[in-house]
Amino acid sequence: MKLQDDLGSPAPIGRDTIFTLGHSPDPDDAFMFYAIAANKIDLRHYKFEHRLEEIQTLNERALRGELHISAISIHAYASVTGKYALLPCGASMGDGYGPLIVTNQAPKTSDPRDFLRDRRIAVPGKMTSAFLALQLYLGSFRYVVVPFDRIFEAVKMGDADAGLIIHEGQLTYAEAGFRKVLDLGEWWKKRTGLPLPLGGNVLRKDIPPQIQRDLLAIVRESIEFGLAHRAEAVEHSMPYARNMNRTLASKFIGMYVNDYTRDYGETGREAIRRFLGEARAAGYINCDVAIEFVG
Repeated sequence: MKLQDDLGSPAPIGRDTIFTLGHSPDPDDAFMFYAIAANKIDLRHYKFEHRLEEIQTLNERALRGELHISAISIHAYASVTGKYALLPCGASMGDGYGPLIVTNQAPKTSDPRDFLRDRRIAVPGKMTSAFLALQLYLGSFRYVVVPFDRIFEAVKMGDADAGLIIHEGQLTYAEAGFRKVLDLGEWWKKRTGLPLPLGGNVLRKDIPPQIQRDLLAIVRESIEFGLAHRAEAVEHSMPYARNMNRTLASKFIGMYVNDYTRDYGETGREAIRRFLGEARAAGYINCDVAIEFVG
């Protein structure tokens, strides 16, 4: 089994291919892919190589079409529709909650826009859905790109006035000494009535159709196994739960591994259409997006 032939060019994709599976080293992704990593389900003789990298790196790799299956920001998906299709399972949706803007200052106004308009905001990557949501909320703004796990530090050190927080910081910001300025998922829900589509999983389109169906079934079964064996899957996720105890990690997983993760459904699909459609209309995405699902 090999990823490339001896000359370095891509090998034909077949049942003996070692499929690269990219996801972030976070408790929700670890939870979703636990059953694959631990051989808890029928893998149908397929082999997988897990690539754990932060979401901005996975987004960039998707632009190059490097991984067979990958977690991806919905924002970044708009740029890779020629190479990838979305799996109908594996969504990370913020249903009335989502990425936060936090600060260690005492805002003198109750209007988040007034406070943020002239502030420098530390963001975890320009291709993240959190960044796009903030653009839709605020328009143009000053920002500095910082690895997601160093945003608190950037604000504390004065490199930024506020931080755009994803992952576990949504639950730990107060303990770290920060104030919430805005919850983008709450804002989006109030304005649209829809969940905020943050992440999904994509599959390369050059994979043969039958293998695509098999891989979809495996990912779906892995998610279902985690939900059916929650305590076991949470325990597997704990090494990726930075600065979180088991209770907080379980809460975070519950926020982003839910019924939308099982299947987007029509509401989840409409949320993606609305999110990317508004971004296109505002000029934050420079092409029309043809959303395509596997299966």
